[in-house]
Amino acid sequence: MKIHKEGYPTILVTFLFFALLALIANWLFPKQTVYHILFYVFLLCFQIFFIRFFRSPNRRVTINENHIISPADGEIVVIEEMIETEFFKGKRKQISIFMSPMNVHINYAPVNGKIIYKKYNPGRFLAAWLPKSSTENESQSIVIENNKAQILVKQIAGAVARRIVCHATEQQILSQGEEFGIIKFGSRVDLYLPLDVEVKVKIGQQVRAKKTIIAEFL
Repeated sequence: MKIHKEGYPTILVTFLFFALLALIANWLFPKQTVYHILFYVFLLCFQIFFIRFFRSPNRRVTINENHIISPADGEIVVIEEMIETEFFKGKRKQISIFMSPMNVHINYAPVNGKIIYKKYNPGRFLAAWLPKSSTENESQSIVIENNKAQILVKQIAGAVARRIVCHATEQQILSQGEEFGIIKFGSRVDLYLPLDVEVKVKIGQQVRAKKTIIAEFL
């Protein structure tokens, strides 16, 4: 496992901030006590959290054109038929994955295909598990097209996550399981799929990016 490149600035800043706190504590209270040790352990745990948050696991992908794989780690919080208004302007199956701060936050292509649409949508920063976060929160959308279908993948910011990174560009060809972005801290990814796919997950299920099959083309 390695650290994602997007994490280095945050890890460095938090390290310097925690080091400054430790120096201030020593300056204000120079005599070392058990409280100092507890404070150092507290800072160390937070630093480990930030390092772990930006972990980039090495997972192999089994390419299958009939499968739509999970673009993110997290919990399935929505499976429903709805009207998608941004791109398709019609009915689609929405599947939403909530990523807690403990999950890997890198996002991967659920299918092979070409990016035919990319749009940043400014918005609010509601809690990512709320249904209306799909339409009201800041988000970044891409549509991947192949010979099976067009799939919209939406990265959604949450109450804590306020930075969406999407490296993908229009006309770029993505391979199934290829990284296209990352969302910093708790957030959500929505998939908008054709109505005729067979959903393979259920509400409350924990999924793993690049490994869990979200749906299958019939």
